[in-house]
Amino acid sequence: MELSEIREKIDAVDDQLLDLFLERMHLSEEVAAYKNEHHLPILNKERERAILAKVTEKSGEKERYAYHLFSTLFELARSRQAELIDAPTKVGAQIKAALADINAVFPQTGLVACQGVEGANSQVACDRLLPRGNIVYVKTFQAVVSAVESGLCKFGVLPIENSSNGSVRAVYELLQDHNLSIVRSTRLCIRHELLALPGVKMSDITEIYSHEQAIGQCSKFLNGLNGVRVIPCDNTAMAAKMVAERGDRHAAAISSHPCAALYGLETINDEIQDSDNNYTRFICVTKDPVIYAGANRISLIIACDNKPGALYEILSKLAALGINMTKLESCPVTGRNFEFIFFLELEASVQEPGVLAMLEELERSCAGFHFLGNYAEV
Repeated sequence: MELSEIREKIDAVDDQLLDLFLERMHLSEEVAAYKNEHHLPILNKERERAILAKVTEKSGEKERYAYHLFSTLFELARSRQAELIDAPTKVGAQIKAALADINAVFPQTGLVACQGVEGANSQVACDRLLPRGNIVYVKTFQAVVSAVESGLCKFGVLPIENSSNGSVRAVYELLQDHNLSIVRSTRLCIRHELLALPGVKMSDITEIYSHEQAIGQCSKFLNGLNGVRVIPCDNTAMAAKMVAERGDRHAAAISSHPCAALYGLETINDEIQDSDNNYTRFICVTKDPVIYAGANRISLIIACDNKPGALYEILSKLAALGINMTKLESCPVTGRNFEFIFFLELEASVQEPGVLAMLEELERSCAGFHFLGNYAEV
């Protein structure tokens, strides 16, 4: 048989498949109406499992292909049913409130809480996110959250991820424990330098201060030092300020070049970080959920049951809508053996067809679900 003849037969089969698929989706809509009326859950795992068993039994050596085909069909049907189900969800109410003014433009001004002191990377991120904002400096990430929750500041800026050292777990824990919404993000290129008082040499240094993230990003350099104590502190700029104010000629700070000029220090070594491709993402959070114009990134924290295929079921919902996932990171749950939560970031908007329904279905089906915001990165 010629290739052209084979393709003609494939085209004919494709036409039949399309007709049958559309009929199946129509029947799924009827199922959704019945479930809606009788308050039944969308997922019927027992029935799906029975169908998959029958399909694989009939498919012979092609059983794994048939299994994936029908698994995809189930996911598409569930996605469509999720769009039609009226059951209220927390994320649905949250997004509805956030979209109250869908044409809202992100402001350029406002009172913003920032961890650290002048010269900190968080301060640079503040200036980029809110160019005419008024910064209130606080000591800790928790204090940033408290300033926003109490209404002292409308905005708060926090580091959430570093390209070399991964997610800032302390910030994710705060986002889990507090009802804050991410409304903007930005990405900064970070350059760490070893700073000390003028005239100090490397051989004079016995103590180095910096934030634990910066320490992790310069681990190779620090591991090669002998007899030098590495001491974590709240912020890289605070480390530079402390070394300058103490006047200790045996102390140094891992900080930035602008901090050297700001606090009267000199650079001893400007090649101390593990990677030149070192970026940190900062987020801007608010107390009330707002989705500003141009939002195209969604952040989530989810937990799924500890069973085979649990994560696949979540990812298949994204695949069904053609949503690109830009981040998936697991984090062990403290105090529980082999249980994990996942940090997800998606390229999507809640105003796109099917996205809100997908989020609502994730909330219904996941053991834990936190919608952190839909926002733009600048």
